[in-house]
Amino acid sequence: MEFGVLGPVVAWDDAGQLVALKGPRHRAVLARLIVARGRVVPATRLVDDLWPDPPDGALSAVRTFVAALRRSLEPDRAPRSKPRLLVTEGPGYALRTDAVDAWRFEAAVEAGEYETALGLWRGPAYADFADEPWAQGERSRLTELRLLAVERLAATRQPAEAVAELDAHVTDHPWREEGWRLLALALYQSGRQGDALAVLRRARAMLVAQLGIDPGPALARLEEDILNQAAHLQPASVWSATAAAYQRTAGARAQLESTVGLLRSLAVTGELAEVRRHRLAAITAAEELGDADLVARVIGAYDVPAIWTRSDDETQAAAIVRAAERVLPTQDHPTMRARLLATIALESRGSSAARPLEAAREAEQIARTLDDPAVLAFALNGVFIQSCRRPGQSAVRDGIGAELIALAARHALPAYEILGHLIRLQSACAVADYVAADNHSAAADDLAARHDSPLVGVFTRWYDALRADTPAAYLQAAAQHPATAMPGLDAGLLPLALAAQAIRHGTPVPDADYGPHAPYIHPDSHAPDPPPGLFLELHWTLIARAATTRGDDQTLARARAVLAPAAAEQAGGQSGLLTLGPISDYL
Repeated sequence: MEFGVLGPVVAWDDAGQLVALKGPRHRAVLARLIVARGRVVPATRLVDDLWPDPPDGALSAVRTFVAALRRSLEPDRAPRSKPRLLVTEGPGYALRTDAVDAWRFEAAVEAGEYETALGLWRGPAYADFADEPWAQGERSRLTELRLLAVERLAATRQPAEAVAELDAHVTDHPWREEGWRLLALALYQSGRQGDALAVLRRARAMLVAQLGIDPGPALARLEEDILNQAAHLQPASVWSATAAAYQRTAGARAQLESTVGLLRSLAVTGELAEVRRHRLAAITAAEELGDADLVARVIGAYDVPAIWTRSDDETQAAAIVRAAERVLPTQDHPTMRARLLATIALESRGSSAARPLEAAREAEQIARTLDDPAVLAFALNGVFIQSCRRPGQSAVRDGIGAELIALAARHALPAYEILGHLIRLQSACAVADYVAADNHSAAADDLAARHDSPLVGVFTRWYDALRADTPAAYLQAAAQHPATAMPGLDAGLLPLALAAQAIRHGTPVPDADYGPHAPYIHPDSHAPDPPPGLFLELHWTLIARAATTRGDDQTLARARAVLAPAAAEQAGGQSGLLTLGPISDYL
């Protein structure tokens, strides 16, 4: 006979079948005897434990419960023979067994077999008797031991593999300083220094709010070590030796998750072509392993801030969205759902379909229920990308940028702080507030210099060209553009800037390869509606300009209705790169 208390109190026979234990007080007697760990529990003590106000005949009822339990636990025992399991001794009863899951759990933890130990849990210990005083001490002891096992197991895993488990762990148990320490360390060792520091700040806020105490020395020391990038924090076998050594020592799952961490770092430092080559391959490899949780982590971990609203590789982006949609129904944890939904919103940039907008809104809604600034910043990035579906939204985007700056500054998320300043730069350009735009450009450049983010200069140098408003300035901005492989931004950008400058100054529009902007430079009545993006207003303004030339009243009426909400804005200014001047002039 096996007994289980790591969950509802049960017993299994030697065939592994559940034994019928009758009513709740029968199970209470059994549970109370297991708590006693083989010691005798007087019958009068059982009475007091079973009833707050014992009724007449309570002692007799206990004897009845014991007799029924004996019949269930030893159904083959001969009549009038002594029981072997639930025995009578002196004034009470004892359970003579070593076969209790809680005791096997304790032995496994002591032996360092944490995964085996945790596999024994079916729910909270003594789940049926959570409110009983006689069970509370044992429940607390076992729960504490389980939390210790969770943390010790996480410490043995590869860092990227441990992140999701530890994130759920500290969400459920925010007072566990060791959990916070391990999560921050795992994030740092996965190439996510900003997220690691954000976790430590979140730990401090939770400890102060819930317990009224500051973090202990272990957390304080880890924060200092991360800020100093202390050598001893580097993992023993994840990207700290040669690639060959890593291949020998790490499993496929750990390698995939660590790869995503490296891709995030490469993307921030400008190696976008390299990132695109490997990102989809990592997702495909994770799917081939048949592990939905791994796929979700590989997709959701790539939370690189995105400022541009046209995809660099639409085919790849569509494949990532499909993979995220496939795995989303398997994910119940809110953090992972929010990350997947934000990914769908970001990778669907330029799409007018309803799903990406719904994904952005749901990601934000979930993220605002979490105490995870990195997830909220990721979700807000998705909301920003999906805010470019109709003209006149610069004020909305400015609010998103302001929230990102404040959030990122509080929680040491420099990449998102830069994103917030770039969004506000764009929004200021949209309303020709160039004093504010200058300030945000300078702040973004300062942060980029301190955090090795060269791509920021692409946008701020183009903003400088907008301010200079000369063909030479645009040519210089294009010449200074590093080899960042950003086709979503680059394609046709210089010709478009020169065309916009020519239109504003009344000079001929040059012939050139305008890339994705070509349908709107010389549009006819069959020109497609512009896609969502930061050039939406500019494209519609170009359509209106051409319709005026050819006397196309029907197209003019459509363009006027679309552009009316943006009457106070600059056509193209929303990009922060170029402008056609006030939309009101065209209206």
